[in-house]
Amino acid sequence: MKMLLLAAAGGAVGAAGRYLVGVASKSLLGLSFPWGTLIVNIFGSFLMGVLIELFALRQQPTPLEVQVFLAIGVLGGFTTFSTFSLDVVVLAERKQHLAAALYLSGSVLLSILALLAGLLAVRAAMLQ
Repeated sequence: MKMLLLAAAGGAVGAAGRYLVGVASKSLLGLSFPWGTLIVNIFGSFLMGVLIELFALRQQPTPLEVQVFLAIGVLGGFTTFSTFSLDVVVLAERKQHLAAALYLSGSVLLSILALLAGLLAVRAAMLQ
């Protein structure tokens, strides 16, 4: 239960950050492109790389509570793309290149197709 609460608290922080980046990007860059999403995905992935490497290089193991709060909670609330990016790199570093490629392409393509299916399902239901 403690870990769940840490992940939830971190998620609230991350979601608030994502919201603020979205508001700022719309104000500064306009609405013609999803700048906020692009910014959080890139910045979140960078932060995930920094965190994971710092966790790995520490002399003393980083407490699991800190890892859950920051990596799963804050960055998960900020952008799940950072976790996706980490998964792809971990598979590649394990020399599981085919799995990495399938995960990468499958995640992107199947997620887009799933979103499209959801849109079409609602549109079809609304027409009846």
